Amino acid sequence: MLFRQLFDLESSTYTYLLADEETREAVIIDPVLEQVERDVGLVHDLGLALRYAIDTHVHADHVTALGTLRDRLGCQTVLSERAGVGCADVLVKDGDRIRFGAHELEVRETPGHTSGCLSYVTGDRRMAFTGDALLIRGSGRTDFQQGDAPTLYRSVHEKLFTLPDSTLVFPGHDYKGRTVTSVGEEKRLNPRLGGGRSEAEFVEIMAKLQLAYPKKIDVALPANLACGVPRGVPATPEPIEAARWAPIETSAGGIPELAPEWIATHPGAGRLVDVREPSEFVGELGHVPGSELVPLATVERAALDWDRSAPIVAICRSGGRSGKAALQLRAMGFERVASMRGGMTAWNAQRLPIDRGGSAREDATQAS
Repeated sequence: MLFRQLFDLESSTYTYLLADEETREAVIIDPVLEQVERDVGLVHDLGLALRYAIDTHVHADHVTALGTLRDRLGCQTVLSERAGVGCADVLVKDGDRIRFGAHELEVRETPGHTSGCLSYVTGDRRMAFTGDALLIRGSGRTDFQQGDAPTLYRSVHEKLFTLPDSTLVFPGHDYKGRTVTSVGEEKRLNPRLGGGRSEAEFVEIMAKLQLAYPKKIDVALPANLACGVPRGVPATPEPIEAARWAPIETSAGGIPELAPEWIATHPGAGRLVDVREPSEFVGELGHVPGSELVPLATVERAALDWDRSAPIVAICRSGGRSGKAALQLRAMGFERVASMRGGMTAWNAQRLPIDRGGSAREDATQAS
């Protein structure tokens, strides 16, 4: 496998280019907008076909090049479905695979720095790309962007420290000139997470950190919610007629959203479309009573026969896929459409009623 580790000096960000040497299919992880000419040039120089541009999370310290690489090279953009971003082409979750040629990257959810953090592990488990979850002798901060120290501790110990000790760890950043470490090294030597430190000790360490406010966060975060497209996705005001049916709020990523509690207290206010997979619809989180199953990949085809004047609420596990569905429906001319904020995770957290059985509407959808 072809491998290149690249560096952005201003943000101390590592970008990784991986490719199959036979098919020339490639992926790039955590590209930086200011370095896009370097990266495009390298792809061309090496004769590669970039299939995927991947971010390990929604960054706060630099603007991503995902959207620009998609425009320039025709690749697909990849983010966590938990990131709550509707701009990505592919929304992934724990256990998914990103394939390029004969190689693959396994998705491992490692939240804690942010709620949508992912790590990527090569199929042979020789390499892990850990973003800001696990750094060389350190970890990502947990004091903003839905960060949570206990969650990060469990993510690292359950999803990364369970890899072979020989697995090489390539982090999202390093500020001391180091380029790589290993799982075994970090288990022994990481002063925050290794050496047998307990979760309580880690939480105490993180609580005492005195970290500066990220200097580019006010620019980077809004841009990255739109996959780094320089001007971002404008938050288009709701049309007057569309806004009358519900108290819709538009997210920073341009997604129209409704709160779960409003949906629960206004049954019949809109068509409830669950865009998860069938196993999730009847799984642990269940589904909103009265909702119908229309997996994300089938939404555009199914919606051809829907009434464009009827309100629609898209639902998924945590808001990523439903946000994407809402934007797809908007593009098709549906004005009264929204994503349920936080998805079934938020619905369950508020102990709202759930159903786990199938329905006639689900069966009809699957048969069409």
